[in-house]
Amino acid sequence: MSLATRSFSELLAAFRAPEPTPGGGSASALAGAVGASLLAMVAALPKSRAETDEDARRLHAAGERCAAVSDRLAALMDQDSRAYDEVVAAFKLPKATDAEKSTRTIRIQEALRGATEVPLEVMRVCGEAIEQGVVIAQFGNANARSDVQVGLELLRAGLRSANLNVEINLESLKDAAYVLAVRAEAHRLLA
Repeated sequence: MSLATRSFSELLAAFRAPEPTPGGGSASALAGAVGASLLAMVAALPKSRAETDEDARRLHAAGERCAAVSDRLAALMDQDSRAYDEVVAAFKLPKATDAEKSTRTIRIQEALRGATEVPLEVMRVCGEAIEQGVVIAQFGNANARSDVQVGLELLRAGLRSANLNVEINLESLKDAAYVLAVRAEAHRLLA
């Protein structure tokens, strides 16, 4: 069952369970999804501060983009769990012979790369929603200022915490060029 379709109490129980997934990567995506949803809500509230039709269009577009980002982050909760399950499976591969050791090493590296790409994508889409939050903060209903701030804080938490997962995976990857490129993108997204 998808994490995003579970009841809230089931979702919390899944995070509490003594299993490696869902873990921090899924929690990062969840934080971002809630933050993006709050921004989408504020963008849709009546009595916005949009004074022109162009301002209203920008606010509406920002809200629509945040709603789409929220859906994308909800999907990334499950993708992160699946990616980490692949890492666990790769480490469980046999290693009795040289051929098995070689296959296992290749599979571990492939799985770690996949487990790096998902939180990197979480960072990307959280960053996208944060950019939209600037428009929503400017034109959204003034009475929902704290909702915008909470949404932005949750998105920042999602972005920063996803980076922790990116970094931990990069430590085990052997492809130096890939590590350098990902680390550079992650630092850019954090900025």
